[in-house]
Amino acid sequence: MSESDFSRCAKAISFLCARRRDQPSLGEVAAQAGVSEFHFQRMFQRWAGISPKRFLQYLTLTEARELLLASRSVLAASEELGLSSTSRLHELFLTLEGMTPGQFKEGARGLTLRWAVLATPFGPALMAALEGRLCALSFLEDGPGPALEELRARWPQATLEHAPGALEPLAASLAARFGGEPLRPLSLVLQGTPFQLKVWEALLTIPEGRVLAYGDLARTLGAPGAGRAVGSAIGRNPIAYLIPCHRVIQASGALGGYHWGPERKRAILALERARRDVA
Repeated sequence: MSESDFSRCAKAISFLCARRRDQPSLGEVAAQAGVSEFHFQRMFQRWAGISPKRFLQYLTLTEARELLLASRSVLAASEELGLSSTSRLHELFLTLEGMTPGQFKEGARGLTLRWAVLATPFGPALMAALEGRLCALSFLEDGPGPALEELRARWPQATLEHAPGALEPLAASLAARFGGEPLRPLSLVLQGTPFQLKVWEALLTIPEGRVLAYGDLARTLGAPGAGRAVGSAIGRNPIAYLIPCHRVIQASGALGGYHWGPERKRAILALERARRDVA
């Protein structure tokens, strides 16, 4: 899918989220995307694997509480699997390396982080890579400035280089994943405390289309009283979407917070649930 198609899908998703209670017609949504109804239907179906109508149904009819109740089996499966296992329910395989211990201690001194802005159906996102390995993915609201500041804070001694050309292969791989296409594992570089890494790894055990409460996730980590610490670690997740912090909600069924905005979280969850049910 071309970058312009991703931009159109992003506009359509934002419009559907904002107007879901009005039940907008296909023509209204297509007009927001700036294309004909026929072209929009095919474009959205090609990206999402479902029709715009189906997506709208999930936005309006799927309650977060129902998602939570449906997820109880995920907790049991996670406990049986054990977080020490190298086998994970999620497709991604994390490679937690990419620098020497000395470079880590010195804030990545001497290393170059290449970054670019990627068009996604959930809005533009800043991606950054270290030696070809993804180390950051952050949705943007008002340009790349805040995301770049977060990147500098996390890697204070690294050199940041705007290099969209060099990141084209990674951008293509990410675009396919946003489109729901299963591909070979993607290598990531993560920097965090041991507890944060453990939490981020645990997020990968939550299958697409399912959710888990903060407290339940804490129990899978063997720390039932650490719900607040788990929430803090989730909030510092540096790689949006791929490390699915959007799949953790409040025990009441409310969506809870999301670093990149509650409407974006709602849209991602609705689409994942729809894909799972279609499959």
